[in-house]
Formats: sequence, structure tokens, C-alpha cells
Amino acid sequence: MYAILDIETTGGQFNEEGITEIAIYKFDGHEVVDQFISLVNPEIPIQPFVVKLTGINNAMLQSAPKFFEVAKRIIEITSDCVIVAHNASFDYRILRTEFRRLGYDFEAKTLCTVELAKKLIPEQPSYSLGKLVRALGIPMADRHRASGDAMATTKLFKMLLEKDVEKTIVKDFIKLEVEKGIAPKFLDLISQMPTKTGVYYIYNEGGTLIYIGKSQNIKKRINQHFTGITTKSKKIQAEVFTITYDETGSELIALLKESEEIKINRPRYNRAQRKTIFQYALYAEKDAQGYLNLKLEKTDGRKKEITSFASLQEGKNALFRYTAKYHLCQKLTGLYQTKKECFQYKIKECDGACIGEVTPEVYNLRVQQFISENSFENKSMILLDRGRNINERSAVLIENGIYKGYAFYDLNYQITNIEILKNILTPMQHNRDVKNIIQNYIRKSKSLKILHF
Repeated sequence: MYAILDIETTGGQFNEEGITEIAIYKFDGHEVVDQFISLVNPEIPIQPFVVKLTGINNAMLQSAPKFFEVAKRIIEITSDCVIVAHNASFDYRILRTEFRRLGYDFEAKTLCTVELAKKLIPEQPSYSLGKLVRALGIPMADRHRASGDAMATTKLFKMLLEKDVEKTIVKDFIKLEVEKGIAPKFLDLISQMPTKTGVYYIYNEGGTLIYIGKSQNIKKRINQHFTGITTKSKKIQAEVFTITYDETGSELIALLKESEEIKINRPRYNRAQRKTIFQYALYAEKDAQGYLNLKLEKTDGRKKEITSFASLQEGKNALFRYTAKYHLCQKLTGLYQTKKECFQYKIKECDGACIGEVTPEVYNLRVQQFISENSFENKSMILLDRGRNINERSAVLIENGIYKGYAFYDLNYQITNIEILKNILTPMQHNRDVKNIIQNYIRKSKSLKILHF
């Protein structure tokens, strides 16, 4: 759990400031599960420049509770949480100072979203909260008021968690759980999982990530791990300490995240998935007569492929569809066995090379059209798909044929403004696997929308 907070103060001498307003959002990594927002009577005057900045004046605070009256609620909502704030050293210092005045030693682990943003969103012109969320297209209300700033920090932190593909933030949190001796049983772990699409992460007691998986129903898949009798399942059952997850809504993003994060984190029980899952690929080669032949073969990294498939049968099924859609000769795709199986035979008797129907130049244009429409080489486009909730959508950015990463967005201008899109993007590596994942998803998905730019 994380306690994301923002504090407004009176201003004044170092360690002599008083709290005028506090907002805390308890965040489980996915959504806010509790909140506390209150004005606080600091019992000292507010500096004039602070009144102008925040709009909070002395008169507003006369009937507000004093700090000792809200202290118990603050301890309750921050218990067993990591404190998260924008410039966390300031808010944490102020909070500790107020508790010290009451004779209580307040201690917690902290995370600073300024430092996290500098690491995960480098080269921003400014890391002030207002300018940073504006650059990321995060809507913000009540600037310089505790609730508005804390909510903006929550949205920023959620985005930073998504960008943290090495899971360093979560690893630190797992270590905190271990220190407290929390060791949930299988049923407890399963009960915490959603029945939604996303990626899940299994950790051992040392906080080491031992397995990454994806599913359209995370809870169901985790249950299969815990009831499985394979060697891998039994090893996971023996070592599991805790599980985290990221909802994606989009199956495409789940596939892309799983592929990328397995390569980065190299969990010990993902050895099989470190290898490509696309065993067959489609290649184009000219024959002696000048016709482009489509050949379905085992993948060969030395040759330039058009698209790829997980199995030979999947490739053959796709080729049958392509021959019909693009009027291609089945013999030139390696599918032709008898005249009845050849698409061209329905028009006229096929000699296996379509020489009687079209010249190589005309036929090859059909093949080139097929290649162009089924490859995103040199293309720039945004793939729009489902988001994690009804108000959200997801976007995958491909620029000049290179996969750049993905983002979740609520507002259309975050997508139509390419600079904002790049800021909110979780950057990813382009490689053969992700290219094939995207091509395969485009080929199969009915919900995907493609925006060319």
C-alpha cells in the first residue's frame, strides 16, 4: 500500500512551519481505497505570500481541527504504507515535526515522485508538479491545494509505476512486506487478484521476481498455477511469497508487457518464454519466371520476413485467407496440391504460375499490396484498444515502422498531440518478437482501431 500525500503549510522559518491542510490518498497500486482530506488549524499566522499562493487564510482555519485532533486518523491511514509525495523530503519532514511536537516518533518509508520522474521520464524541462502533469496531459484541479496536488501526484505515481518495467518500486515494497513478516497463503493471494486482463508478477520471500505471466483472467490463471502438477507449477507453489499485477484492459499491451519484462527481469521460471513463440514466418522470393512466391518456412533470422506465426497450421490457415483476399496463386504460396485446391482454377485451369492470366509485373503488384497491408515497415500509426476501465483507452505507438511503446489515456488531446503522447508513453524496445506480436494481434483483433499519421 502507498499513502500519497500533500501538505500545505504556513511558511516561515525552517522547522517552525505549521500544517494548514493535508490530503492523503491510500493507493493499492491500482486504485484509491481510502482518503483523508482536512484543513488544519496551525495555531500560528500564515505568511502573506502563502495566502496568495494557496487561497487559504487565517479566518478559514479558525474552526478547523488542530493537528492533535487529526493525528490518530493520519497514523491509521498511513499504517503499513510507503509515503509517496512530490518532493517527499519536505512533506515527510513537516509530518515528523508535527508528530514530534506531540511526543510521537512518526516513521515510514518514503518515495519521491520528483526523483522517480527524473529516472523514468528523463529530459523534461521541469519537474515541478504543475508543469510535469501538464506535459503528461494529466488533468489537474485546485493547484496548490492539498487535495488537488495529492490527486495529481496519485495519477502521476500510477503512470510512473507503469513505466517502471524493471519493477524496482515494487521490489522495495516487497522487502517492506518481508520485514513486517507478512506471508499470505494461496487463498489470500488468489482473493486479491482481479478477474481482468493484465500481467502478473510472482515474487519469492527475498523479493526476487521468479515468474511473469499474462492472462485475460488473472485470478483464473493464478489459480491454475496453485493447482497445477507440473514441475514448474510445484516450484512456483513452493517459493511464492506474494503476487502483484498490472491491469491492462488490452490483451495486446499485456502481451507486449510480458515479452518486454521477461527479457529485462529474466525470471528463473520464464526460461521457455525467453525464446520466440513465433516458429514459422512468411517470406517472399522471386522464381525463375519473375513471379514473387510466398513461402511459409521455419523462422530464419538472416532473412527478411513479412509476418510470422506460432505454428505451421496457423500459417497455412492465414495463407488460405490471403490467397482469396488478394487473388494470389496457391501454388506460388506452397498451398497448391490439386487443381481443386487452387484459387485460380475457379477462373480457368491453373498451370501453377498464373502465366496464362497475368504477367509477373501485374501479379507481383498483388503480392506487394499484401506485403504493404500486412507489415508496418516504414509506417507511422497509433493502435487504439481497450483501457483498464470504461473511461480509458490504450494506445500503442509505431513510428517509421518502429514500436515505441504504449500508453493509457482518458482525454483525446493526449493522443492527437504527439508530443504529449510521447511524454505519457511507457517506452519499450523494438525487436522481432514485439513486431510479430503486434502483427499477429492486428490480424486477429476485431476491437483494434488504427490511426495513421
